[in-house]
Amino acid sequence: MKLLSQLRTSSFQLALLYMVVFATSVFILLAFIYWRTAGFMTAQTDETIEAEIAGLAEQYRGRGVNGLITIIRERVARDPNAKSIYLLTTDDFLKLAGNIESWPQGARSESGWINFTLNEDVGWNGPKRLARARIFEVQGGLRLLVGRDVDELTNLKRVIETAINWGMGITLALALLGGFLMSRSTTRRIEVINNTSRRIMNGHLSLRIPTRGTEDDFDQLAENLNQMLDRIVYLMEGIRHVSDSIAHDLRTPLTRLRNQLESTLMSVDNDEAREQAGRAVAEADQLLATFNALLRIARLETRGNAADMKPVALDELVADACELYEALAEDKEQRFEQHMEKGVMIEGDRDLLFQMVSNLIDNAIKYTPEQGVIGVAVRKEGEESIFEVRDSGIGIPDDEKEQVFQRFYRVGKSRSLPGNGLGLSLVSAVAEIHQGRIVLSDTQPDADAPGLTVSVHMPAFTGVRKRIKATTMEQTAGVGGDNSPTPTEASDA
Repeated sequence: MKLLSQLRTSSFQLALLYMVVFATSVFILLAFIYWRTAGFMTAQTDETIEAEIAGLAEQYRGRGVNGLITIIRERVARDPNAKSIYLLTTDDFLKLAGNIESWPQGARSESGWINFTLNEDVGWNGPKRLARARIFEVQGGLRLLVGRDVDELTNLKRVIETAINWGMGITLALALLGGFLMSRSTTRRIEVINNTSRRIMNGHLSLRIPTRGTEDDFDQLAENLNQMLDRIVYLMEGIRHVSDSIAHDLRTPLTRLRNQLESTLMSVDNDEAREQAGRAVAEADQLLATFNALLRIARLETRGNAADMKPVALDELVADACELYEALAEDKEQRFEQHMEKGVMIEGDRDLLFQMVSNLIDNAIKYTPEQGVIGVAVRKEGEESIFEVRDSGIGIPDDEKEQVFQRFYRVGKSRSLPGNGLGLSLVSAVAEIHQGRIVLSDTQPDADAPGLTVSVHMPAFTGVRKRIKATTMEQTAGVGGDNSPTPTEASDA
């Protein structure tokens, strides 16, 4: 799979295109060299034959037919290896002189050139060899063939062709290997950037893309991305600092205002004034809950301290949360369906986990209609411990499932219900601290009210203690230091 993924990379495809261009160039170059080399050797052979024909023609003009026969016999006698081929015959192909016995059969060109094989058919006594000759008619009805043994030339051409073929094969193999190595190196650099980017997107904003110090294109890209990340983190920290400062600074005067309203509520006798004061106190409580949730999420996300996590029995923790919220569910005539697998252990902060579970159960109660059923399950799958809450409420559209983890984001159908849109943001922050992930799905996909199933997947405790980045209990505590939320304090999605 890894090899196939590398073959699909743009760097390998670019290297493959370069290989094709390079191999084509090499092929054209080698073909040109072969054409020039083979053409030169063939031309030399033809020139040698032409020279011998010119010499024989001169002898014929000076000494006649008998002189031509004599000179052919002398040349045959001086050439024991039969590199030159001669045959002089009468008009009816009767041999007069030469070192072959009969006229060869072969395709004859318009200029009189013929390629044939020296074998027993032409009276050749040696091994089969290739020959090239020129044929022309001599005055008096005689026929003359003058040629050369080109077997060595043909073998040399074959050697050159084989060398060219091997050269092309080696060129393609080296080009393919070079392209693979080059794309592998490029893919590694890109994969480093991708892995770091994925970790940054998962919340590790302090990470930066490493550089090699070579100041090449990848180093420049990494430096630019790192500068962009620094700027983004700076702006995010600025916005977070402003929102946290506003929440922190307004919490004290809001608390005073709430206390004053409560004192007014206790002192007035008019029923209408008491009702108005009570509504004002409730609004102040909602504002304080919103600011407390903002500060709690900010403390979770900053994770300024490292705390030793302890083994927690997830099934027992969820059972305690269900017991806490049972009275609230009974007010709406709802009931819990619990499927708790025993002995499901995780390593984490019990207070943070209890707050996460409480928020999800509170949301399920809020959105499940009266006389509805709320499903709560704890199980272990492989190396993961899973906590799951199911409701039969209005659900969340698929295109909004990723957005509900943003602060203050509320699904359109739920805006009429009380809440501040910080519940799932808090749940997401707690899950991230415990190296978990949240999966949202529909309880009944085809129903008008599909409901929502929230599954929190966290690493199961294996007995090996490890340190997980987390906030301390002091950071996660709400106003007054209460770490365990009551049912009325839990935020919605």
